[in-house]
Amino acid sequence: MADLQQRAQRIAAKRSSMWVYRLVRRTIMVVLYPYFRVRRRGGEHLDIEGPVIVAPVHRSNLDTPLLAGLSHRRLRALSKESLFQNRLFGAFLSALGAFPVRRGVADREAILQAIKMLEAGEELVVFPEGARQTGPRVEAVFDGMSYLASRTGAAIVPVGIAGTEEAMGAGTRLPRRTRVAMVAGPPIRPPEGRMTRPQMSRFSEMVRERLQAVFDEAQRLVD
Repeated sequence: MADLQQRAQRIAAKRSSMWVYRLVRRTIMVVLYPYFRVRRRGGEHLDIEGPVIVAPVHRSNLDTPLLAGLSHRRLRALSKESLFQNRLFGAFLSALGAFPVRRGVADREAILQAIKMLEAGEELVVFPEGARQTGPRVEAVFDGMSYLASRTGAAIVPVGIAGTEEAMGAGTRLPRRTRVAMVAGPPIRPPEGRMTRPQMSRFSEMVRERLQAVFDEAQRLVD
């Protein structure tokens, strides 16, 4: 795992990787955005300086690629380790800003990399709900994003994404054409200093409420 992580970071740091990211982002906006008739709101909340944790709802594998068109900055994202086992595909994912994480365990190495990225002022996608969920409600979120925000001072930007579950939910191989909407809310700043566990829980609940609000707004845009 350490070798995969180091290789991913080396590739992501190359100047050529930014060209790959920009090309793929442009392709997504030219091909996928018209196909899904994407509506966007609040993209300016992602185009701020400094470390940002992008905290979207998660209903489909389409969520991460479509997010790229919402921000002008490169998005970094955790991706499951198995995707990096193929050397060429792993290099492509790394150029896009992804880096490996072991699912189902506390992957300290991936967490440390995430902290380093945020401390360097990057923009990192963290799904607060963890794995893909279903339905219109944000039932619960994990404290991982709150921990990262507390450690780095990163702002959290909640993003509601509606329509992707209908387009390509779990078990679907090919996307159906349906309208998609994405709404980003104002940045949520963590309190100064390290948060205690109870403070993290309260902060996470506040983020959950804000996330539900932008998710509701996104769902209204696709109705």
